[in-house]
Amino acid sequence: MREIIPVIRVRNDYGDVDVRDGVILCFFMRRSHEELAPAMWRALHAYRRAITPRALNWYGADDGDTLPLDDQGWEHIREKMLERPWAGAARHVSLCEESGEAGGYHFNYDGLQFAHPLNSHKKDATSAVSFSFPTEYLLEHGPAHLRALALELARELPFSFGYASLAFVSHPGIWYGVRRQLLGLLERYLGLDLYLLSETSDVIGTGARGAYWLTFLGQPLLGQLGGLEVLRDKLSFPEVSMEPMEGERLLLTLGEWPDAMDTEKGAPPAQYRALARLLEPYFCEEGSVLPPMTPGYMHRWLRRLCL
Repeated sequence: MREIIPVIRVRNDYGDVDVRDGVILCFFMRRSHEELAPAMWRALHAYRRAITPRALNWYGADDGDTLPLDDQGWEHIREKMLERPWAGAARHVSLCEESGEAGGYHFNYDGLQFAHPLNSHKKDATSAVSFSFPTEYLLEHGPAHLRALALELARELPFSFGYASLAFVSHPGIWYGVRRQLLGLLERYLGLDLYLLSETSDVIGTGARGAYWLTFLGQPLLGQLGGLEVLRDKLSFPEVSMEPMEGERLLLTLGEWPDAMDTEKGAPPAQYRALARLLEPYFCEEGSVLPPMTPGYMHRWLRRLCL
């Protein structure tokens, strides 16, 4: 399968890899950190058990520095997630494989305190989490293994929307430095996600972001789409499978393997287009003040499969 999944290494002006190919798994939850903390801690440990031993080597300290993730570091993360009293509007946790270059393994969590005055006007904000993997993990273990792990993590989390996809993997925000170099890749590989966890979580509410290899639908979105039976009728493709989950939630799988959707090799699969069109009325609006990823560009890019 490596021949149909591109090898991506985007380097900055100093020669460091800022972006690489991989797989991203994201969940968005309209819940405060206090409600999410125990489940998030269990999900983090499930992720840690599944990946290469000690693949998470660094963490983002409160002062912005990056420190080795040793036993003392893990205790700091545990206290931050489970015990430390609230001192602000959000709780941020970032763990990674490499401190400088973009490694394949990342855990990023933004947990909000919705009662905080700074969040009172954010009617569409959510708490959010992402787990990333290098493409080599997918190739070594296979898509069934990664799908089972995604389900295990999803069962822990009260998501309204989530997804797993091939992606441009990077440290949070680092890809902005090479964003112009990404433009051609974004236009060629429609199946590689450009994930913006903190930006998306500010605006997604209980909506959607796109159609993905694994698309997790929670409430109220699943109900707004008509529920399981309506989706069975509208997504009656042999490649599509549907797995109901506890709490009136659903996992849609759009194929055995994730698809890079290389435009030089053909059009995107029909099932992706069909799901994107169903979800389009619920898409969020994103965008940066930094060109070229302006709101207009992101509006079009998020709808790239709806045509």
